Amino acid sequence: MTRYERIPEPPEAGTYPDDEIDLRELFTILWAGKWIILLSTLLFAVGGVVYALYKQDVYQANALLAPAEGGSGSRLSGQLGSLASLAGVSIGEDSSSNTVIAKEVLQSRAFLADFIRRHKLEAPLMATEAWSMRQKEWVYDREIYNPETGEWGTDEDGESLQPTNWDLVKTFRENHLNVSENKDNGMVTISVKGLSPVAAKQWTEWLVRDINEHMRAQDVEEAEASISYLETKLDETNIAGMQQVFYQLIESETRTVMLANAQREYVFKTVDPAVVPQEKSEPKRALIVAFAAILGGILGVFGVSLRALLWERNAVSSRNASTGERFNEGV
Repeated sequence: MTRYERIPEPPEAGTYPDDEIDLRELFTILWAGKWIILLSTLLFAVGGVVYALYKQDVYQANALLAPAEGGSGSRLSGQLGSLASLAGVSIGEDSSSNTVIAKEVLQSRAFLADFIRRHKLEAPLMATEAWSMRQKEWVYDREIYNPETGEWGTDEDGESLQPTNWDLVKTFRENHLNVSENKDNGMVTISVKGLSPVAAKQWTEWLVRDINEHMRAQDVEEAEASISYLETKLDETNIAGMQQVFYQLIESETRTVMLANAQREYVFKTVDPAVVPQEKSEPKRALIVAFAAILGGILGVFGVSLRALLWERNAVSSRNASTGERFNEGV
């Protein structure tokens, strides 16, 4: 090599023959194990079909609600709020606050437990196997509940299978009830799922009616308590100015009671009522089968690749062992 001869440059960093060989080998490995991959995909797809058919249809009923307007009571609350605070009386909240409270009450343990007990939903929630579309009635698991006698069964230890309030509320929250709110317009959607489309619609209607009645009765009770308190204070004072204030507060609370008793939809006004759903909401059987088939294919590819890797390691180990034996024989 002369002094000025140029040293050849290494190959460019973009060509990797080994990578092409690896991809070719990978394709060859997968092609050799194509029947294993196909069989795995087929088995998982069949399993997905069986599981999808085993799952019962679930129906969902929805009710779209709007916050009810507070009416004149809210205006009176603003005018007399300072006077009421001096007298130690609260004369109501605005409609937005009532809506927030009602939404939380609707999902509270106390309200739901009372709702389930009042409408006798213990057995439909905890002891049903299916819903008979032909006979329009529940199919009960008679080992858990006897619909003729209304008695609950017992477990192996002899303890009753009758659910507690904790069990009932947990099941209803997790499997049936969903409450969502549109942050843009304040609309509230109450959704109820169930094996029965008729029950899903009926339970949704009951929830809307009961939360309105619960909030109305609570406000009426508070207003009547305030009226009783104000009348007591009115009898205790002889100051004309204070008497006038108490009269105005009593008038405000009386108006609250009158408006509450006159409004059937007290907190939530129904925009789109619940109807009996004609189509199931779940399970998505096609998605279940597709997911199962994809999972089977992935596991098949992984299994074939792992088998090839183990075979290659065993082959390398065997060659190394034979090379070592020949070396020892030569020595």
